[in-house]
Amino acid sequence: MIPSMPTSPLVIGVAGGTGSGKTTVANGLLKRVGADRIAYVPHDAYYRSFSDLPKAQRDQINWDHPDSLETDLMIAHVKALKAGRAVELPVYDFTTHSRTARTLRVEPQPILLVEGILILADAQLRALFDIKIFVDTDSDLRFIRRLQRDIAERGRTPESVIRQYLGTVRPMHLEFVEPSKRYADVIIPEGGYNEVAMDMIVARVTEMISHKG
Repeated sequence: MIPSMPTSPLVIGVAGGTGSGKTTVANGLLKRVGADRIAYVPHDAYYRSFSDLPKAQRDQINWDHPDSLETDLMIAHVKALKAGRAVELPVYDFTTHSRTARTLRVEPQPILLVEGILILADAQLRALFDIKIFVDTDSDLRFIRRLQRDIAERGRTPESVIRQYLGTVRPMHLEFVEPSKRYADVIIPEGGYNEVAMDMIVARVTEMISHKG
């Protein structure tokens, strides 16, 4: 008997502005659907490496523009995982603004979860998703969350976070992230803290996986 070909995974894209709660949604899916069934690919891992530049110049780069990310590599990885092949996910160091020499092996799973602020802004990447989710959160809450995260986890000062937010984060959100919301299949206010929305998404994902399986 000839073995059947593996079923293509269900690909879920989770987008939204910085600090919107995308990661909370992703973690909610990992917890409630099962981390052993999900391959997680964050867009943040694909920031380009500018390790050859002095730190002062790295600090001036617009990290919220699509050109700062190696999206072509991410697209290649998503296609590989859909085809049943493992990939080597880059590991990025946000304290030094550089890609490390390490990688993280990601094995194909029944569900492929892709997350990032700009993933719905790219037509080629967007075309690979079966479900497109946009996490919609008020700008003041998003800024507070980013401020707390960057100080606690990325070694930034409050002044540098505020300067970056006003200089690039907010303008790029208005130019690229917010307009990409129109491509979403589902818009979740308040992200993973919206229990009703999460219940509906988990139920839908579970149903679609059962049909694929």
